[in-house]
Amino acid sequence: MEVEVSAEAKDKRLNRAVALTVVILSIFTGLCNIKDGNLVQTMQQTKADSVDSWNEYQATRTKLHISETARSEIAVLATTPAASEASKATLARLDADIAKYRIETPKLKAQAQAQADNYDALNVHDDQFDASEAAISTAIAMAAVAALAESPMLLFGSWFFGAFGIFMGICGFAKFGFHPDVLSNFLG
Repeated sequence: MEVEVSAEAKDKRLNRAVALTVVILSIFTGLCNIKDGNLVQTMQQTKADSVDSWNEYQATRTKLHISETARSEIAVLATTPAASEASKATLARLDADIAKYRIETPKLKAQAQAQADNYDALNVHDDQFDASEAAISTAIAMAAVAALAESPMLLFGSWFFGAFGIFMGICGFAKFGFHPDVLSNFLG
């Protein structure tokens, strides 16, 4: 199958529409890629902070458990007649540590959960930009083929995909909650 491309195309309106479509979609994609790149950097930092917070939460829970166990053992030993003032001082220190860990633990858990939730919220917008890029890439490819094949129907299909891509990009920029779950689940 040979396709002859001629500078003297039969329908210059179609070629102008294709060219305008490609320019608009390319510019929009470039802007979306900049925003998406910044979003991905924020997501990476948020994920690192979330992991750090969960690690701190787990370490605090471990220290609480160790302190409670040590306190129980020292309390048993301190009931003997040979118990000393050192045992009482150790029990007091462990009681203070246990109280501190019990106060810190819920705060650390809430902080870690908030960071994890923030990551999930950012991921929705990253998915929007990804869907935008995929739809617009498809639209540009269809527009190119429409010019070669001189097919207005392909150009209309290109506009459909382009409109969806622009819609998804706008959702990402405006932080709308629209999320193409079916598309994300299929591709994710």
